[in-house]
Amino acid sequence: MSSEGVLKDGIAEFYDQSSGLWEDIWGDHMHHGFYDSPSPSHADDHRAAQIRMIEQSLRFAGITDEPANQPKTIVDVGCGIGGSSRYLARKFGAECQGITLSPVQAKRANVLAKDEGLADKVSFQVADALKQPFPDGQFDLVWSMESGEHMPEKAKFVNELARVTAPGGTIILVTWCHRDLGPSEESLQPWEKKLLDRICNAYYLPEWCSTSDYVKLLQSLSLQDIKAADWSENVAPFWPAVIRSAFTWKGFISLLRSGLKTIKGALVMPLMIQGYQKGVIKFAIITCRKPE
Repeated sequence: MSSEGVLKDGIAEFYDQSSGLWEDIWGDHMHHGFYDSPSPSHADDHRAAQIRMIEQSLRFAGITDEPANQPKTIVDVGCGIGGSSRYLARKFGAECQGITLSPVQAKRANVLAKDEGLADKVSFQVADALKQPFPDGQFDLVWSMESGEHMPEKAKFVNELARVTAPGGTIILVTWCHRDLGPSEESLQPWEKKLLDRICNAYYLPEWCSTSDYVKLLQSLSLQDIKAADWSENVAPFWPAVIRSAFTWKGFISLLRSGLKTIKGALVMPLMIQGYQKGVIKFAIITCRKPE
């Protein structure tokens, strides 16, 4: 099997094993929260922060509640169990399709959509983000919330996002990056690479790239209104909260039941905090528009 095939299988198995635990403890949004306060106190604050992440991402991209500005067709690339898809479908009355490598996630996402009365608006399938099963120019909004870090070929990934975007449509890419390199740097420092490699091994991530790398890829495709921001400070409370939830009795028992891949992922969570604190890891949002 090719290295890309091994990576894809690892990603699928990791989320097959861990998604039930995450939903049980954190609910149906499998992404960072956006925090107004550096020290939220309640679990409800964290779930509200995850919704705020969606709203802040839309606002950053210039998508408002004005009817003329609302997307009608959306693809959720790396959809998890469909939390963003269902939220966006309800908010905009849009049709949304989600793709994931995890059969467990796709099945659960479709069940939740049916349970919430959204089966006519939202659907999910197993598919590769680098080979999306959609025609060119199908979606007004292409949404990728924390899936880009799993993509082994960033240029191919960005090309696919752009390909399925309708003329005039918007791409929202929220992802983990490493810091931008300085003018005299050719690569990260050895200790930074070592830290990221340990995270990669646990979370089935290929090589990281920087926010500026993504911007250059988008520019190469002649996309417009390219904007980027570093939201690392706004997500700072997230990983400490995840660690605390893992060490509750419920979290600990669920973790033990969820399998070795999930346990391995839990053990490197402190490295994510270290990466943010040392400025190696950046939580980036990048948005752009496809020319009409």
